Amino acid sequence: MSQVVTTPDGKRELSKMKISSGPVGVYRSAGNVIFDVFNYILLGVIAVTTLLPFIYIIGASFATEYELSTRPMFIIPHDVSTAAYEYIFSSNRILKAFGNSAFITVCGTLINLFFTVTMAYALSKTRLRGRNFFLNMVIVSMFFSGGMIPGYIVNASWYGLKDTYWAVLIPGAISAYNMMIVKNFFQGIPQELEESASLDGCTDIGILLKIVLPLSLPVLATFGLFYAVGHWNAYFGAMIYMTGAREKWPLQVLLREIIIMANATAGEMSNLDPDFVQPPEQSVKMAVIVVSTVPIMCVYPFLQKYFVKGVMVGALKG
Repeated sequence: MSQVVTTPDGKRELSKMKISSGPVGVYRSAGNVIFDVFNYILLGVIAVTTLLPFIYIIGASFATEYELSTRPMFIIPHDVSTAAYEYIFSSNRILKAFGNSAFITVCGTLINLFFTVTMAYALSKTRLRGRNFFLNMVIVSMFFSGGMIPGYIVNASWYGLKDTYWAVLIPGAISAYNMMIVKNFFQGIPQELEESASLDGCTDIGILLKIVLPLSLPVLATFGLFYAVGHWNAYFGAMIYMTGAREKWPLQVLLREIIIMANATAGEMSNLDPDFVQPPEQSVKMAVIVVSTVPIMCVYPFLQKYFVKGVMVGALKG
């Protein structure tokens, strides 16, 4: 490699540089290498221990009832059977339930994020009048609730939400705990950014949409995923509010009914349907877990980069 150098008499000429070809890097002792190897092995064992139940559930969903009762643990079944999935998807109701769950999850998550962001942004401003009063109200709601029966009376009788999608969307429109964390995150955004935008004539809504929200993608993706998983897995609200609207049942409620039917004895069902074939009870339960878990797991890879950044944000400043 050559470079231009200046000689003592003022002339400039090329000079060759010698570059050592030895190993480049920080010296690591044997203790450091052993420590890293131990960590890799330990984390690998933890990862396998975590994934093994999921792999077993997937394998068991394709197993026969005899194999499930004779083999305590396996990954790949000897005899692959799709009877459990055929039983689950034997009715067109499952596709309708998928659509209901997707609708509830998307709309519910948008409603949650809207109310969480707007309330958190307002409460993050110290100039807000009555800020401490509203904060205390939120804190009280984190420890005390009206209860299930008063909530049912208010939502079903007073507001008339029974047998509607609003019954599972409105009561949980905001989480006080999540709102407090988002508020703390908003307080950590430099005020100079908002002040400069305000001097340029930007309104509070414009500051929220153009400055705050773009800087808050990690925290929004994190709590958006939390809200989405909660809506996807929820079944109790739909079970008590949609008793007269079976066509609006989400997937979890329908799968619960499928499990109850699978637990019935062959004699009881044969009295109702002579052509009834008893489904494999245990494999149906495993298949139900797979059907209800895989769709929401497919969302995580798209939010992973934001989720990793936002999982701890807002938890340091009060």
